[in-house]
Amino acid sequence: MLKQVLEIVELLDRPEVAGVDVARLFAAPGIPEVEMQPVRTEQGSTLFIKLLIPGTHGGTVGGSVSTLGIIGYLGGVRAQPEIIGLVSDADGCAAALAAGLKLVQMYGLGDRLPGDVIVTTHISTDASIVNHGPVPFMASPVDMAMKNRYLVDQSMEAVLSLDTTRGNRIINGRGVAISPTVKQGYILRVSEDLLTIQQHVTGRLPSVFAITTQDITPYGNGIFHLNSIMQPATCTDAPVVGVAITSEIAVPGSATGASQECDIEMAARFGVEVAKAFGKGRAKFYDAEEFTRLMMLYGPMNHLQSSQGANATPQA
Repeated sequence: MLKQVLEIVELLDRPEVAGVDVARLFAAPGIPEVEMQPVRTEQGSTLFIKLLIPGTHGGTVGGSVSTLGIIGYLGGVRAQPEIIGLVSDADGCAAALAAGLKLVQMYGLGDRLPGDVIVTTHISTDASIVNHGPVPFMASPVDMAMKNRYLVDQSMEAVLSLDTTRGNRIINGRGVAISPTVKQGYILRVSEDLLTIQQHVTGRLPSVFAITTQDITPYGNGIFHLNSIMQPATCTDAPVVGVAITSEIAVPGSATGASQECDIEMAARFGVEVAKAFGKGRAKFYDAEEFTRLMMLYGPMNHLQSSQGANATPQA
């Protein structure tokens, strides 16, 4: 899938990314027109993107096969005029769009998956830089609530959140790592199915990165987060797994020349392989019976999905 990654990187590595270029790249017979929503705030502008690849037995045709979401989560792809070029934090966006492009091309050739796949991300070329230990991150021009509103489609029945996760000392290997599954405030065991797909894609033993309770709470609550990779889990009941593009050392999200195209390709290819298996029931994100027992024994943990926690006022 390196060809698709290089096409996406070339698209993103421009001072401005025009919606018409995005639409042209993903245009294919039978594929709904890519949805784009430009948003401008005092902090800058971004272009939200949503791509639907219909399945043969998915919800779009009235079928019962579950829908997979692939989200490219990030702050921004560039920080101009302060910095020239594509930044490290852009890799989650690039991986998600490359996965989407491959799925569109497969669809055009007749390789139709059983279930629908929804790919979302956003492109911001004038994002800002924020301090975050141990290295700076890219900040989104829009707040997390708005990002989640556009990126997390409630028809997604399982979510892969792809994000650059190099700005830390938690993951000390280059490549791709996955997180434990998070669902409704619970950090569950790592999916065996996803571990198998990961090792097939990478040709290596699977790599898993640690997450904490802090990481699955909403941004803006004054608590430290590894990064934003698990934020989709704060606004959906669907199981969420983070797919981290990693490095041996801490790399600032604002660093240019730090993107490793082969690592982006592995993350994108992992997303495609999960999409193939998910619609056939071969990529279970969690054990439903075990989750039900957890709920029965220990009660709901979804207060962790709210920025106010257990003190949140119940919604009518």
